[in-house]
Amino acid sequence: MLKASTGSSVLPQAFDAGKEAAAEIKSELKSVKAAFVYASCAYDLDEMLKGIRSELPGVPFVGNTSFTGVITPKGFITGEKGFIGIMGLEDDVMCIGVASAVKTDSAVQAGREAAEKALKAAGTTTAPDYFYMTAPPGEEEYYLKGISEIIGRVPFFGGSAADNSIAGEWKLFTDAGVFENGVGVMFVYSDKPVTNYFTGAYHETKDVGVITKVDGDRTLVEIDGVPALDKYAAWRGIDRNSILGMNLLVSTITSPLGVKDRIGDLVAIRHPMNGNEDGSINVGNKLAVGTAVIRMEASVDELIDSAGAGVSALLEKSQAPLGAMLLVHCGGRRAGIGDRIDEVAEGIRKAAGDVPYLVEFTFGEYGYESDDRNTCGGLMLSFTGFAR
Repeated sequence: MLKASTGSSVLPQAFDAGKEAAAEIKSELKSVKAAFVYASCAYDLDEMLKGIRSELPGVPFVGNTSFTGVITPKGFITGEKGFIGIMGLEDDVMCIGVASAVKTDSAVQAGREAAEKALKAAGTTTAPDYFYMTAPPGEEEYYLKGISEIIGRVPFFGGSAADNSIAGEWKLFTDAGVFENGVGVMFVYSDKPVTNYFTGAYHETKDVGVITKVDGDRTLVEIDGVPALDKYAAWRGIDRNSILGMNLLVSTITSPLGVKDRIGDLVAIRHPMNGNEDGSINVGNKLAVGTAVIRMEASVDELIDSAGAGVSALLEKSQAPLGAMLLVHCGGRRAGIGDRIDEVAEGIRKAAGDVPYLVEFTFGEYGYESDDRNTCGGLMLSFTGFAR
């Protein structure tokens, strides 16, 4: 049987915080098989890892820095000096392979390297039943591509590291150490199913256009032959000058763009991040010419309600009772929700019942839908349940 426990701390000293959070999960589990860890970029993360290892020697774990806090069954956890949340898993049958790779050549190569290390850590050459991934914002699709070249098409979930101010202070870590630019993975081999509920929980509008020009992977230049910023401003009936620069990021939390998967089961959200003077838009995920892009909408109330509703949907979608849930919640959504974050925590608590869970806030979300097509998005929820 799979069991889970969550721990947290807001102690100002990173070592003490890691030790306290790890001790909390250890007190409830006989033998911790692996753990997910999310923490503040304000901490000395090397010291935090030492604190975790002092309580959980030899236990593999993976995680990253989270935007402003985490959520556990205790509520929204944050602190002026820092915060940490941990979820430990216990399962006699589950086999785990945790690994990381720093990007030195390309994201694809780093993905391959991390996958090969994870297979070795798990003591096998066969693909896992599913895997977790964390990476910095920017090249998530390419890390995934490299991993997939080694293990094939395997369902995955996870999210991108975040900081508190989009200043590039995000970090990733495993039990082996802290790094900035690369990828971390947890390969899981289990006889119990995993379920992922991946959604933006936005409504489609009638504003639809075809991407006719991009620059690189993540700069949207034209929609229907019109400068992208002009097209978006016209859709919303607003002055394009009002959404220049980072004003666009804030404005689009409740009205981002979306692209449908090939069979229409999933709308992957593309978060416009920066409005440029030339009319182009920097977007949080990869784009392709010839793809239809849809303007999406959701109110702040709907963003708040979507978290609890997402947990309910995950529980309903799961084919077996859950022993744990890892809930990846977009940091941009959290920013739009602002001081009402406690309402999100309460909605999740009510929906989850007695299932342990941990929520992180990310700058990119990964998941899949019923056809197991792995996808990276932004402004999304990737809620994963592990069968008991």
